Amino acid sequence: MDMNAFPTKGNLIMVSNSLKLAEQGYELMDKKRNILIRELMELIDEAKEIQSGIDAAFSLAYLALQKANIEMGIRTVSDISTMLPEENSIRIKQRSIMGTEIPLVEYDDKGEMPAYSFYQTRLSLDEAVKQFNIVKRLTIRLSMIETSAYRLAVSIKKTQKRANALKNITIPYYTRLKASIQSALEEKDREDFTRLKVIKRRQVKNKI
Repeated sequence: MDMNAFPTKGNLIMVSNSLKLAEQGYELMDKKRNILIRELMELIDEAKEIQSGIDAAFSLAYLALQKANIEMGIRTVSDISTMLPEENSIRIKQRSIMGTEIPLVEYDDKGEMPAYSFYQTRLSLDEAVKQFNIVKRLTIRLSMIETSAYRLAVSIKKTQKRANALKNITIPYYTRLKASIQSALEEKDREDFTRLKVIKRRQVKNKI
């Protein structure tokens, strides 16, 4: 048997406090869920915009590369590509939204300067490098947004589950328990009052 269900004033105070905490917890969970959903919707809109930009950038980049291959030869372009340094300008940090850690990617575009000699190269190669750098920047941005959106979606699901548990299980339980204890205490008070009246009548009769 649940010891908290016994109709005592101490249990009533404890149950009332638990109910208040559950209601406050639900309000916080609901507020957190709404903030996370708003952040997620903004990321989704931004991801759609970047995705369309990436598609266009890829098309321009491959056209530029195709032109460079025609003008300079595929082998020459391939040899030049081996001279490109390893990408090490990307740094990943974290930022928190309502306790949800999402990635914050920092990218140094100073590394976008051509690493090859301009001697015996064509403008088409420069244009190809320029367009693929645009693709790289957009891809970095999109990957950060998609990862953030996934983590926010997971956090929203967990928050929703906790909010539902508070709303549908915890709060109704303590509400019923509080009402039951209050009713039992009120009934006990009425019985005590009636008993006192009977005792007083008997005392009055005995004096007479």
